[in-house]
Amino acid sequence: MSPPAQTLRQWLTEGPFTLTLSSGFFGFFAHAGFVSVLEDEGLIPAQSTGSSAGALVAALWASGRSVGDLRDALFTLEKSDFWDPGVGAGLLKGELFASTLDALLGVPSFEECRWPIAVSVFELSRLRTRIIDKGPLNPAIRASCAFPGLFHPVRVDGRLAIDGGVLDRSGLAAVPADTRVLYHHLSTSSKVRRHLRRLSGVPRRPGMCPIIIDGLPKVRPNHLERGPKAFKHAREQMLRALDAPIGIVS
Repeated sequence: MSPPAQTLRQWLTEGPFTLTLSSGFFGFFAHAGFVSVLEDEGLIPAQSTGSSAGALVAALWASGRSVGDLRDALFTLEKSDFWDPGVGAGLLKGELFASTLDALLGVPSFEECRWPIAVSVFELSRLRTRIIDKGPLNPAIRASCAFPGLFHPVRVDGRLAIDGGVLDRSGLAAVPADTRVLYHHLSTSSKVRRHLRRLSGVPRRPGMCPIIIDGLPKVRPNHLERGPKAFKHAREQMLRALDAPIGIVS
């Protein structure tokens, strides 16, 4: 008789792992529900990385805020908390988003986080992904979340940058190849990215456990009321996944 398949919980407790959260527009509600299970179960990552929505949740959690804090903040989020149209290369100036972030962050810099954190941005002058893991958190997160056409580009260390998901949708660009990774992937509804499978598909790499949760409500700026449902659904599915057999990419 073959031995029982390894569960996700067993794999996570075998050794240090990196938590990586993908981009996905307003998918930060689902990411927060996902990591709430890790916090409740004491399954804390050795480091975390992310892109766009993933960068936001990974950084806020690493900055010292509990998932309960994040849940309360997200569940009371209103469009007026970030909606500040202004002339520029995007609809929104991002100043309200910056103020909201300041109120949410537990610490102001990468160096003060509870564990190492790295976020991906797309650097406009060089047309490439840039990894940020030092300095102020606020501009780095805002740049990683600056969805093209929605937010103005953000200047980080003197260089303009936008959404890290442009080229690093997974948020894995900062993760060394030999690292054990728990990866939460948010599927995309973008017709362009559905055709560009290199950008939208689930990546494959040795030692990675990808988690894809189906059936998440699509949260949008005008439909923030769907956020708590996305949080709850992701949390419930991750709780089930913990004690289910897993397949590690090899």
